[in-house]
Amino acid sequence: MKRLLGALAAFLVLSCPALVRAQDLSKPMLLVARPSLQGPYSHTALIVVPLGDKHIGFILNRATDTPMASAFPDHAPSKKVVDPIYFGGPEASDALFALVRHDPGEPSLRLFGNLYMTGNAKSIDHIIETTPNEARYFAGFVGWMPEELAAELAKGFWFVGEADASQVFRKDTTSMWEELVERFGKGKPKAPNEREAAAPGLAAAL
Repeated sequence: MKRLLGALAAFLVLSCPALVRAQDLSKPMLLVARPSLQGPYSHTALIVVPLGDKHIGFILNRATDTPMASAFPDHAPSKKVVDPIYFGGPEASDALFALVRHDPGEPSLRLFGNLYMTGNAKSIDHIIETTPNEARYFAGFVGWMPEELAAELAKGFWFVGEADASQVFRKDTTSMWEELVERFGKGKPKAPNEREAAAPGLAAAL
């Protein structure tokens, strides 16, 4: 289980319920793809946090068919994890990240409130061995370069809501997108006559 927070550090170095205002990008947020958004981020919901002048996030409703035990067959404690691994995004998609409701110790990153993220192998091992089902495990993350997220919001690709840790740990995410669109869009999702192009900054990361 050799997965480190270095993937996030490399991303930064190489690049040198109520609605919140789209222009306020200094706070954690919940992004919900509008029905018109097509491409790899169609029908997604993401938890997103700022990192300097950039942003990172995790797709919350893309459960894979891979249980932890299958991904790490030689790591016996992984059999304790009930939920499958989620696809968090295309950046460092071969790395594993854990989001937990408590400080897992260094190295880790506080996202907001008592929600933390770690990609450190030893920390994830400890989480799996002690509280295996009190975390959500993601393969990869989504990254935005400076101004990319602002441009996507200006073009109306996303509904923006307040960050909510309960969405991160939701057991069944199959209807998450539809429910959030109905909440933020004030109506059930409709198939548009014309679909928007995929969000440029995100599609470029694939």
